[in-house]
Amino acid sequence: MSYWWAFCTFLTSTLTIVSTQYVPPYTEECRTGMYPPQGPTFKGAVTWYTVDLDLPPSKRWSALMSEKKDDIANMIKVIKDIADAFVPSGKLIDFVDKVLPLIVDTLPYPYDEELKGIASASGVPLGEIALFNLFYEVFTVCTSVVAEDSNGNLIHGRNLDFGLFMGWDMKNKSWQITEQLKPLVVNIDFRRSNHTVFKSTGFAGYAGMLTGMKPHSFSLTINERFSMDGGYIGIIEWLLHHRDAMWMGFLTRTVLENATSYEEARSLLSQTKLLAPAYYILGGNQTGQGCIITRARTESLKPLELNLKQGRWYLLQTNYDHWKAPLFLDDRRTPGMKCMNQTLQPNISFKTLYDVLSTKPVLNKLTTYTTLMEVSKGKLESFVRDCPNPCMPW
Repeated sequence: MSYWWAFCTFLTSTLTIVSTQYVPPYTEECRTGMYPPQGPTFKGAVTWYTVDLDLPPSKRWSALMSEKKDDIANMIKVIKDIADAFVPSGKLIDFVDKVLPLIVDTLPYPYDEELKGIASASGVPLGEIALFNLFYEVFTVCTSVVAEDSNGNLIHGRNLDFGLFMGWDMKNKSWQITEQLKPLVVNIDFRRSNHTVFKSTGFAGYAGMLTGMKPHSFSLTINERFSMDGGYIGIIEWLLHHRDAMWMGFLTRTVLENATSYEEARSLLSQTKLLAPAYYILGGNQTGQGCIITRARTESLKPLELNLKQGRWYLLQTNYDHWKAPLFLDDRRTPGMKCMNQTLQPNISFKTLYDVLSTKPVLNKLTTYTTLMEVSKGKLESFVRDCPNPCMPW
């Protein structure tokens, strides 16, 4: 069953909930004065950690994992409970424990060794760590924005939404996996020879990257792209020994670690074959350097770039192709663009972009964190989020 089919079926079956999406309380006027973060939508700043790339891959995550092992174990338990409700007799978990460790050996270096090190340091079985890393190929639902201010400076922000279909808590009106992920949100300074290579916001235990910045070079976020030729197909092909494609989170990590310019990053993200379709939102350090790279698994489709002459001073990407209308039950694009247009280019900043990312339904029950990046200053800030009731489930 494809993710796209499941997504549409789920949303249609809950039409009575979202029929009021375009009126309060699920949408609201564009928020202002939200930054510096405070109030009920702010659950805390994100802690910084260091990953030393000079260490053997199996040792790079040890310090972080020893601190976060209880949080990872709690999340895995919730995943097991949800899985048992759909696949009886523990068959899925048996598959995870017996088969997924074998997949780790097929992953490219250094990710195979890093996942083994994460499992060893956390005490979580290797198959369950592998499952945690596979999730992001098929289940992220996000909003990303890259914008250029009047001085040619690039600001890049995103909400990372995750946990759809994963255990709706009727009592607290929240997604169980989303809530379990929030304690795992970390900022990481990846260093080599005691110098920063790149910075990232992610989840402890996940070796790929979904949000990151190479200071003074480029910023990068990834959003899932719904497609019939989706991540499930790529994973099945991988299991059948067709391994010429790249895991999308590992490609993001590779680009952040190795690309030396906006142009090189754009080329790699556009041309590398992927296991799963995706949107890569890329920002640079010079005027006009911003683009949405819409990826099928084997090609790039209709790239969209900043163009100040055409009045396109920002790009906003959710989970639908920019040349098509978003699914009417999940239109975060329209309210997001409304708030960006009200902000105006001379006013764009961390403060105003945080306001946009704090406005319902751009902020919703799936939102785990918000990250803001300014490449020219090498500045990255992240915040764990909440969307108090009433709030859109996605």
